[in-house]
Amino acid sequence: MYAINSLRRTQNRVAGQTIGDTMPLAIDARGLRKRFGRTEVLEGLDLAVQAGTIFALLGPNGAGKTTTINILTTLVRPDEGTASVAGHDVRSRPDEVRRRISLTGQSAAVDEVLTGTENLVMLGRLSGLSARGARVRAAELLERFDLADAAGRRVGTYSGGMRRRLDLALSLVVPVPVIFLDEPTTGLDTRSRQELWSVIRSLADDGATVFLTTQYLEEADRLADRVAVIDRGRIAAEGTADELKARIGGEVVELRDAAGTLLAELPTDGTVHGLRAAVEQVDRLPASAAAGATVSIRRPSLDDVFLAITGRDAASAIEDPAQDGRRRTELQEVK
Repeated sequence: MYAINSLRRTQNRVAGQTIGDTMPLAIDARGLRKRFGRTEVLEGLDLAVQAGTIFALLGPNGAGKTTTINILTTLVRPDEGTASVAGHDVRSRPDEVRRRISLTGQSAAVDEVLTGTENLVMLGRLSGLSARGARVRAAELLERFDLADAAGRRVGTYSGGMRRRLDLALSLVVPVPVIFLDEPTTGLDTRSRQELWSVIRSLADDGATVFLTTQYLEEADRLADRVAVIDRGRIAAEGTADELKARIGGEVVELRDAAGTLLAELPTDGTVHGLRAAVEQVDRLPASAAAGATVSIRRPSLDDVFLAITGRDAASAIEDPAQDGRRRTELQEVK
C-alpha cells in the first residue's frame, strides 16, 4: 500500500504536458538528433508517451533505441531537439528528471555477495530512507516480486529470472512516476519472461508510466498500450499493436513442411480475391506437393509489421552484444 499511495502522490505532483485537456504526457520528445562521430543515430525523432501507460520502442540493431532511452534518462545529451520527462526538461533540469525516473538496463545490477534483503536495504539507505523505512520497503518489494522466500539467500544463488526481478525491485525502492526498462527480459526463459510481464503490467496498473525497449515482439504485443517502430533514427510507425497490424494488410498465407518448418509465406491485401490468389500461388510451389506439407492462413503479427517497415525480420535484428562498446562510449558523454 505504501508503494501504491506514494507513487500516486508523486504522479499527482507531476506537471507534465497534455494532449488536449485529458491526456497528460509523461514523456514528450521533439526533433531529437544525436551524432556519434560521422554517424547520425537519431534524425529528428519525435515521441509522445501518455502517463500511466506502457510504451514499447521496437527497432533493428543500430536504429537508435538505446540512444533514445539514454537521452530520456539524462545519460546522454541530444545535439538538437527537446525532451521532457515527468514535466522537466532533460537538458536544463536533469536532476529533477532523475528524481522522477528509474532505469533498469539489460543486465542485472545486483551485488551477488549480499542477500536480496541486504541489496534492497542498502539502496534504501543510500536513497535517504531511515533504517526502519528501508527494511519495511525491502520486505514490501520482496513480497511483491515473489522473492520473499529467497530474501535471506545470497543473490549469487538466484536464477536469472529472480535476479531480473530483484533488479527491477531495486529500481523501485523509491517510488517514481516514470520507469525505463531497456530490454528487461533479454536472456530469460519463457516462464521467467512471463512472470516479469505480470510485474511490469502491475506497475502501470498502479499508475506508473513504463517505457521499454524489447527484442521480443510478443512482449510488445502483449504488454504495450502503444508501440513505436524506430528505423534509421526516426519513428517509422506508431500506434496500438492492432493498429500497426491493420496497416500492413490482411491475412498471411503460410506453407510449412511435415516438421512444421516455414517454407514460404505470402501477405494478402485482406480481400477474398487477394486471399484466393495467394493460396493458389503457394499451391503452385513444388514444396507444396511434398508429403505432409500444409497451407494455413493467419492474421498479421508484429513481426510482419517489423519486416514491412524495416525490411528485416525481428530475429535478424536482435541487438548485438558487440554494441556494448559503443554504449559505453555514449555513457561517457554524460553532462
